[in-house]
Amino acid sequence: MDLLYAYIEGTTNKQTKREWKGYTGEDGFEISVPSENAVDLAKAILEKSEGKVRLTGLGARDSLRLEAGLCLYGNDTCRSRTHMGHREAEKGRRRIPGCRPSIRRVGIFSAGPPARSHCEIQDEKGQNIGEVTSGGFSPCLKKNIAMGYVKSGNHKNGTKLKIVVRGKSYDGSITKMPFVPTKYYKSS
Repeated sequence: MDLLYAYIEGTTNKQTKREWKGYTGEDGFEISVPSENAVDLAKAILEKSEGKVRLTGLGARDSLRLEAGLCLYGNDTCRSRTHMGHREAEKGRRRIPGCRPSIRRVGIFSAGPPARSHCEIQDEKGQNIGEVTSGGFSPCLKKNIAMGYVKSGNHKNGTKLKIVVRGKSYDGSITKMPFVPTKYYKSS
């Protein structure tokens, strides 16, 4: 992540902080500005972009993040559950010889309403095998996607499963991530 403090022409603020982020799975910047200058900054950016920049909200940012298969701290990772430890084991680089992760992070396609955080993941027999950590509708794929953790052995691509949304089970299947190929800048 690169950080830049800059003055933006056409705004009344003295200085803004701009960071290069790949958080959404797309090239982009996160701009931090004092709240009293936010409207002026937004107007200046929109005016100078000549229609190439449009406003969007957190829902769009979260859809892009999920489509890119990126984790959200507090949902998909936390102190007790990090995807890095599971990823190392998946690639065969185990920290402890012979130790395998008990759960695996997976991508899921699902039918029915979008699965959200804490929705139960079941095998085809109805046994609990995990939990959804992030989910929603993918505007790019035009279908529901989710990310979650399942018990090892249930993580293979194409594995059929059930997602419980508001007490009702819907069909789903494990799929590879990212859901949509990423094209963002990766520094070397």
